[in-house]
Amino acid sequence: MTETIASISIDRRLLISGLAVGIAAFPNRVSAQQPASAPAEKGPKVWLDMDQRELDDAYNQSKYAPNLQQLLKRYASNSIAMRDRIGKPQVEKYGPTAIERLEIYSPKSSNAPIHIFIHGGAWRQRPATDYAFPAEMVTKAGAHYVLPDFVSVDETKGDLTPMVEQVRRAIAWTVQNASRFGGDPSRVYLSGFSSGAHLAGVALLTDWKRDFGLPDDIIKGAVLCSGLYDLKPVRLSARGKYVIMTDDIEQKFSTQRHIDRIRTPLVLAHGTYETPEFQRQTRDFAKAVKDAGKSCQFFVNENYNHFEMMETFGNPYGLLGRAVLTQMQLHV
Repeated sequence: MTETIASISIDRRLLISGLAVGIAAFPNRVSAQQPASAPAEKGPKVWLDMDQRELDDAYNQSKYAPNLQQLLKRYASNSIAMRDRIGKPQVEKYGPTAIERLEIYSPKSSNAPIHIFIHGGAWRQRPATDYAFPAEMVTKAGAHYVLPDFVSVDETKGDLTPMVEQVRRAIAWTVQNASRFGGDPSRVYLSGFSSGAHLAGVALLTDWKRDFGLPDDIIKGAVLCSGLYDLKPVRLSARGKYVIMTDDIEQKFSTQRHIDRIRTPLVLAHGTYETPEFQRQTRDFAKAVKDAGKSCQFFVNENYNHFEMMETFGNPYGLLGRAVLTQMQLHV
C-alpha cells in the first residue's frame, strides 16, 4: 500500500509538472496579438493614441510574433531544400559593388514572365538567399524568380538612399538583360515583403524612361505585403535611431504621398496578428490608392502574423502565392 500511495503521489507531481510545461509551451492565442512587455503607465501621445513605448512596439514585429526565430530559420532551411530539389540559381551582377548581385531561378520554358522579389528585414538585411523558397512555385508555374541582394542600412550609416537606388538598378538590369536568361521583358512583375515592400513601393515611383531608358509601364503588377508607405510614424519610432530620416527622405520615400506616380496595378495585404501600425499602414495605403481611382486589391489574412505571411508567398494556395500567380495569369 505504501508503494502504491507513493507512486500515485509521484504520478500527480509529474502530471502537474507536465501541465505546467504544456501551458508554457502553448500560450493562448490572444497573447500572440499583444506585445510581450507588461502593461506600463501610459506616457504622452507621440503618434495617434500611442505613447512612445506603444509606438516602438508597433514597429517591432518581434513583440507580436513569439515564433519569430523559428520562422526565420525556416525561411533559410526551406530555401536550401528548394535548391536541392530544383538546382542552384544563375547569379549575375547588376551593379558595381560586391553586394549588387541577384539570383535567377528559371523555368524550363523560354521567353517566360519575370517575377522580382524584394526581401525584408527592417532594412537591416538578412541574406537575400534565405528568401529563395518561393522560386519553386514560381518556376513550376512557368516564370523566372529573381532575387536581388542589396546593402543594409547599417552599412550605409542609416541612409536609405543607396538601398533604394540598388533596388531600382536591380529591376532595370533584369529588364535590360532578360534575353540572357530567357525572360520576357514585357512581362515583369514585382513583389516585396515588410521593409522590402517599402523599397518595392518606392521603386514603383521611378521615372523608368528618364532614368533607365525603359517604358514607364515596365512593371505590369506588384504584390506588396506588410509594408511601410508613410515614414512619418516610423521616423518617430525606435527605428528612427538607426535610420536617418530627414524631412527630404521622409517625403521622397513615402510612397503614399506620391500616388499620382503609381502606374502599376497593386495587391496589398497584411495578417491579423501583425502590429497595429503595420496593419494600419497597409489599410490606409490601399484606401488612398483606391480613392485615387487606381487599380488596387486589398486582402487581410486571418490568423497570420508578420513572418507567417512571408511563407504564403511560396504556396500556390496561400494568400500571397495565389495573388502572385493570379497577377501573372499563371497556375501550378
